[in-house]
Amino acid sequence: MPSLLKNRLTEDVKTAMKAGEKLRLGTLRFMLAAVKQQEIDTRLDLDDTAVIAILTKLANQRRDSISQFGAAQREDLASKEREELAIVETYLPAPLGAAEIEALVTAAIARLEAPTIKDMGKVMAELKPHLIGRTDIGAVSAQVKALLGG
Repeated sequence: MPSLLKNRLTEDVKTAMKAGEKLRLGTLRFMLAAVKQQEIDTRLDLDDTAVIAILTKLANQRRDSISQFGAAQREDLASKEREELAIVETYLPAPLGAAEIEALVTAAIARLEAPTIKDMGKVMAELKPHLIGRTDIGAVSAQVKALLGG
């Protein structure tokens, strides 16, 4: 199924171009280029889940850059990265709260009847599509491990 998010990015590039929004246009083009590069590399049309994974990676790169520029006392560069991060985040799903994550984890464990740590892979595979771009998967993994007695 073609990505609605990719189509939205394409339309927003055109809108930003017409409006003369240089920073937004550059950021959107960069995002769209990352999606198209992944499509070329995999020779597949990406769905929204794959596009969200790419955008999440781009957002994480921006966060890393912000912290590095802050440590180097380059506020001008950190500021630009913050603006780009805000644009990328508008295309990501709303972050999950702690209660929502806990509910997803407990429901997946119950649904899969996963009583032991040996079932962690199955539980994480079940959860991952619901978590991409919405929370730190490593933190959820730790939570699953704790609930399974690991």
